[in-house]
Amino acid sequence: MFVEKTDSGAFDQIYALMEKSFPLEEYRPYPEQKALLSRPAYGLYAARDDREGNLLGFAAVWEWEDFAFVEHIAVNPDYRNGGLGGKLLDQVVALLGKPVCLEVEPPDGGMASRRIGFYQRHGFFLNPYPYTQPAISEGKSPIPLLIMTYGQEIQETEFVTIRNRLYRQVYQTEA
Repeated sequence: MFVEKTDSGAFDQIYALMEKSFPLEEYRPYPEQKALLSRPAYGLYAARDDREGNLLGFAAVWEWEDFAFVEHIAVNPDYRNGGLGGKLLDQVVALLGKPVCLEVEPPDGGMASRRIGFYQRHGFFLNPYPYTQPAISEGKSPIPLLIMTYGQEIQETEFVTIRNRLYRQVYQTEA
């Protein structure tokens, strides 16, 4: 497997995988998602098979000078549970080379707790500050989530900086 930043040519494949991997509330309609590619901070990383170049997974990332936000990360269902998700996450974090954060559902004892454990095994820390993801597009609902950060927990002032940046630049709203 290799991971590379990709251009809009891979968007349709990546969007199809996004549809298979996330609830409707957690991604934008096709035209809105594709329009993000024109935003300088937004980029896509594709994980591909070494032999045939098949799409194994992707990460959709917002990258600024001081930190990056992994908005979506997913592995093709045909290749799940084989360690590819961890390899993809590790490689994306290494390629970014800066502080990284992501959003997760609060621990519930089920799948959300397992997902948090996965991120923790890959160096992320769950931060305790209340956070709500604004509606990702018109007609969708806000979602109560938490922020995880790579390498260490953050102070509340750092959390506020991250939250405000996500609200303004990713979700186009105010905190």
